Amino acid sequence: MRHSLFPDKRGFTLLEVMVAMGIFVILSGGTAWLYITSSRSNAIIWEQLEKQNEGRKVLQEVIDTVRRAEQSSIGAYPIERADLYELILYANVDTDTLRERVRFFVDVESNTFVRGVIKPAGNPLVYSGANESTSTLASDVVNDDEGVPVFLYYNEQYTGTQTALTPPVSTTDIHVIRVQLELEKDPTATPVPLHVELVVHVRNLKTN
Repeated sequence: MRHSLFPDKRGFTLLEVMVAMGIFVILSGGTAWLYITSSRSNAIIWEQLEKQNEGRKVLQEVIDTVRRAEQSSIGAYPIERADLYELILYANVDTDTLRERVRFFVDVESNTFVRGVIKPAGNPLVYSGANESTSTLASDVVNDDEGVPVFLYYNEQYTGTQTALTPPVSTTDIHVIRVQLELEKDPTATPVPLHVELVVHVRNLKTN
């Protein structure tokens, strides 16, 4: 039996090449899927963190205004209206000595949380709705869709566990306000909206 002095130089068979290519495609596809999934997850996490920071800043602005609520420049009670999705009060939010009429509310058509400010003017002073200037504080607000009130109100007995006052709420009963926002940019990407809330004790209110 003769042995060749040269090694067998035959290449891979077509079947071996196809099997190797199939394995490569499967591994490549799995790697790509993991990369895409990881990228999407990271994007959602960063988006949620951004929304959380936005929500906290908005609530802090609301809380700072509510904390300064006081009698209007024409003698009206500090809180004018207290609804589940709208709060109207008087507070000095600029550098003069007048108290502005400040309205916080949800625009359900645009899913935004809005602040409206009316500066009193004239002689005698009046608060004219035509002079209200509005600004958007937060977007992607889904409180109305989720059925979660933006504002909840508590009386002076509130210690942290009592239930909120039942609407319609008498403004003179209010001593504590809970402000909460449900934020969700893309409902298909997140399982539930992001919830942020703060509680404020309102100063300068009548004690019953």
